[in-house]
Amino acid sequence: MARGRREIPPCSKTYGFPIYCAAWVPIDRISVAAVAAEAEEKEDKDEAAEEEAEEKEDEGKQEGGEGSEGEISPSSQKDRLLVALGGGGGEGRSGVPNALVISEFDLASRSLSDQPVFRMGTDAEVPYRMAVHPGGDGILCSFPKGCRWFEWDFPERKESHKLALKSSEKKLSQLVEDGLQLAVAFNAEGSMLATGGEDGHLRVFKWPSLEIILDQTDAHVTVKDLHFSLDGKFLVSLGNSGPCRVWDLISSTAVAHLPREDGEVFGFCRFSQSTDNSQILLITAMHGDQGKIVSWNTLSWKRLGSKKVVRDPISAFHVATDGKLFAIGTVEGNIMILNSDMQVQTIVKKAHLGIVTALTFSQDSRALMSASFDSSARVTLIESRKSSGLSMLLVVLVIILAILVYFMKLKGVL
Repeated sequence: MARGRREIPPCSKTYGFPIYCAAWVPIDRISVAAVAAEAEEKEDKDEAAEEEAEEKEDEGKQEGGEGSEGEISPSSQKDRLLVALGGGGGEGRSGVPNALVISEFDLASRSLSDQPVFRMGTDAEVPYRMAVHPGGDGILCSFPKGCRWFEWDFPERKESHKLALKSSEKKLSQLVEDGLQLAVAFNAEGSMLATGGEDGHLRVFKWPSLEIILDQTDAHVTVKDLHFSLDGKFLVSLGNSGPCRVWDLISSTAVAHLPREDGEVFGFCRFSQSTDNSQILLITAMHGDQGKIVSWNTLSWKRLGSKKVVRDPISAFHVATDGKLFAIGTVEGNIMILNSDMQVQTIVKKAHLGIVTALTFSQDSRALMSASFDSSARVTLIESRKSSGLSMLLVVLVIILAILVYFMKLKGVL
């Protein structure tokens, strides 16, 4: 091996195109949704059969009783996770494809699959952002000209490792030709969808009816990030400049404008849980060459404090579902995982050779997916903090014991 050559671990793979968005696939939810959809389809067929001649009635009923054959059992592979990735070279003749891929991560071997489980070309359009529906219905992808909806597909007897995507017949009339949405997100229940445009247009829809809840054409100059509160009552949004804004989704009005301190530039926003299980708002900010996390009270909307966490510009940010872990990605390709006290738990230097473009914790917080402009995706497993602390304590005790033995020998005791 050449001296100084970077060794690529099995948990990291390259896919031949810059990756802009990444998400974990909720395979357990997809299973439930798929079984329900199949049952509904069979029920419709039964009703149609019953409306035909009476001699076909029994045949129609028998067809409806075969629902168990299509059941999906991805839970049999609990040590395998699926991730969705999107990106590409954009328009033109760069030779770099635009695509959506699904890859498999094996927890036991800590490795990403050498080849994607599924790959779909997206022609001349690059998927910049994605939002996976938490109920397993599909994926919303943001393209330069608008958004498209993709549904999960099981082409071969619904085996989890054969999971695929297909373009949906569902037409998103309000979003199809509405320009690039730089931020898209579902709420935790999957009953609302929020989109933030490059043109500053912020909207919240009921899902799947797409009935408008909030419509602000000038929310920001450009909407950079947004996030629903844990209870779905609020939405936070921020842009490239100006204050961060908090929206009440019941009254459809702005209830708070969170100002920056002099020299601060806001980056990303996430609602989270604090140690006492109350809700808290976290915003990343750059202040000179210092990257920090600013926390806000969600009752008074007052600034609680800030913590400097990194010296490089922050390019990605995510918070685990239970609020116990935060993840930061930098333009230098580094990844940092912090606990809820904002103490560093793990640092992965040069996890990627390029800008970290996306970060997301798995639903159970066992793993962190990161993606980069350098065409690579990586899964970092979350090590047990208790095990790490115990190991460190043993090391300290061994050192102390060695020192005691050394001095006892000097004094002739041993």
